[in-house]
Amino acid sequence: MQNKIVNALWRMSPALLGAAAVFGPIAAANAELLSVDELSSYETPENLDQVTSVSQLSDVQPTDWAFQALQSLVERYGCIAGYPDGTFRGNQPLTRYEFAAGLNACLDQILAQVGGDGIAPGDLDTIRRLQDDFAAQLAALRGRVDSLEARLDTVEAQQFSTTTKLAGEVLFTLADTFGPAIGEDDGDPTQTIFADRVRLNFHTSFTGRDRLRTRLQAGNFDNFSGATGTDEVRIGHAAGGGNNVAVDDLWYRGKLGDDITFWVGANGLNWDNVFNVVNPYIGSDGKGSISRFGVRNPVVYRQQSGAGVAVSADLSDTLAITAGYLAAGGDAPNSSPSQGVFNGAYSAGAQIDFTPGDFHLALTYLHSYSDSPNISGTAGTDLAQDPFGSSTPTSGDHFGLQFAADLSDSFAIAGWAGLVAANNVDNSDEDSTIFNWAFNMAFPDLGGDGNLGGIIIGQTPHVIDASNGAQEDEDATFHIEALYRINLAKGIDITPGITWLINPEADDDNEDIVMVALRTRFAF
Repeated sequence: MQNKIVNALWRMSPALLGAAAVFGPIAAANAELLSVDELSSYETPENLDQVTSVSQLSDVQPTDWAFQALQSLVERYGCIAGYPDGTFRGNQPLTRYEFAAGLNACLDQILAQVGGDGIAPGDLDTIRRLQDDFAAQLAALRGRVDSLEARLDTVEAQQFSTTTKLAGEVLFTLADTFGPAIGEDDGDPTQTIFADRVRLNFHTSFTGRDRLRTRLQAGNFDNFSGATGTDEVRIGHAAGGGNNVAVDDLWYRGKLGDDITFWVGANGLNWDNVFNVVNPYIGSDGKGSISRFGVRNPVVYRQQSGAGVAVSADLSDTLAITAGYLAAGGDAPNSSPSQGVFNGAYSAGAQIDFTPGDFHLALTYLHSYSDSPNISGTAGTDLAQDPFGSSTPTSGDHFGLQFAADLSDSFAIAGWAGLVAANNVDNSDEDSTIFNWAFNMAFPDLGGDGNLGGIIIGQTPHVIDASNGAQEDEDATFHIEALYRINLAKGIDITPGITWLINPEADDDNEDIVMVALRTRFAF
């Protein structure tokens, strides 16, 4: 008889689980245990009436989460009573007396079915056989669950943070240049270098829609600028400092509603963090262009930055506007005269992004000021970098037009044009106009998944017009670059690349310079 009751409970387990849902919650405050005599003498309150159909309970609907469990208990087992007014009051807490009375009614029905014709002997045999057949599997499953719980406890105890994720990147680059230095007729002033850059990005989210970025960086690159005499040959991912670790980024990005994003940064907040640089395949110094010039439009995206604020609003599915104010990283924390957030070097402006389908067009305007200017973002000629002298206070109005388009799954184009109207703050009559442009073609998955082929053609920043004693560059430097990123494994790729500078420093009297590099990237 005992086995019959156990097996019947096994068969009726779904209904009993439903009963637990229907009868709870139990009044926790009634902590004193009651005797059997006290339970047996308890009378059901308000003369609860037995119901035979769930439809007799006026406040029970098919959409209720425990409807099926209640229906089974009422119509199959007949062990649920309703109130005289025809309600069940499923959300009303019950006492321990009521729980005992309901449980007793259900147990009576189980015993009646076991003792009568409610459960056929064949069904009991089937239940026993299923128990025997699945005993080993259930034991194995129980062991696996116990093991997973133990591993989860270990992970929770040893995890770094519940809010922070680590994203790292390590670059090894073998590189050299060929050709004489600026102003020289022959010779090769550079040697082959092997250098590294390491970045550890800690991304912290407090709401799931925000990010606090803290980045540690170290590197030991030689930019080739000193030996060759031009910044036009700079490697895009170069980072010096003798592999000394420094906090390179410290800023926060959050959301205001669904359509507004804001940034606040104390260090390393750059325009490429705030604006979309509209160069989706080539525009990364870790896995895109080898050269500094080829990554993004330098006369707008490489201006004074470091600390500041910015905000972006999505006006529609295809139109967005972003604006911000960034102070130079070295000036913002300095309280000396002509320093600080609002009295030192800065750049401020806005960008409008238009993104219909697979096409992206962006218009950018910035106004900049610095007493040690770098108009070309260290990617153009020396004259384009500081047209009036390296220590002359200079302001600039920067205009950029950028575009990108996916023409197919395996071919995309992008490019930009950038112009700066620079002015000598100490002598307002002196003006210079700096210009650059670029066009690139990208071939995603060329030769394999994750690979990338790229070709970049353009003119680096150079002075095309000047007045009242300011100087102009004689010619224009043509930048031609080719690269091929090969995906070796998840998180590992290598990129051989070559850059050819024609008329370096915008002077056709200078011999061409060629830079070759082999970049290896580890991402985790």
